[in-house]
Amino acid sequence: MSALSSKLEAILYLKGQPLPLARLAEYAGCDRQTTEQGLIELMNDYGHRDSALEVVETSEGYCLQLRREYQDLVHSLIPVDLGLGALRTLAAIALKTPLTLTELVDLRGSGAYQHVQELVEQGFVKKRRKSDSRSASLHVTDKFHQYFQVEKLPKISIKAQVVEADATEPVEEPEDEPESA
Repeated sequence: MSALSSKLEAILYLKGQPLPLARLAEYAGCDRQTTEQGLIELMNDYGHRDSALEVVETSEGYCLQLRREYQDLVHSLIPVDLGLGALRTLAAIALKTPLTLTELVDLRGSGAYQHVQELVEQGFVKKRRKSDSRSASLHVTDKFHQYFQVEKLPKISIKAQVVEADATEPVEEPEDEPESA
């Protein structure tokens, strides 16, 4: 493996997120074509190794990640400590993305502020503040997708009462109508 491939491997490892080719070239201090050749060499090297890691190209760029067959280790070695309220808030963010913090609070109540802080600290949610808005936009992260093994979330509408339901308040199911003879 060349010095450039090793440098690219180190960059991908240290950044811990997908990087576009242009950003990789900038960090490596070389042009895009040379960086692309180094990436091909690195990907080829990982492809022939008996390794738990792989270099892949995603829609956001290139990343160094755990191979799919080892994903179950993430759950057993790095357990997530999230309460039911935080999990429901995370589900609302995942299903309604993009969602502003204000919209989330309207949907989930004021406890969402603490949930969001916890979810950001755990790396499942990121906040983006737009210059034209006072409320941050909330998005799930790659860690969310990796941890919960979610490939693509369906675009569905969720009923507010289901998301707002507390653990102490069961959601009422409609009663079955009596059968008439």
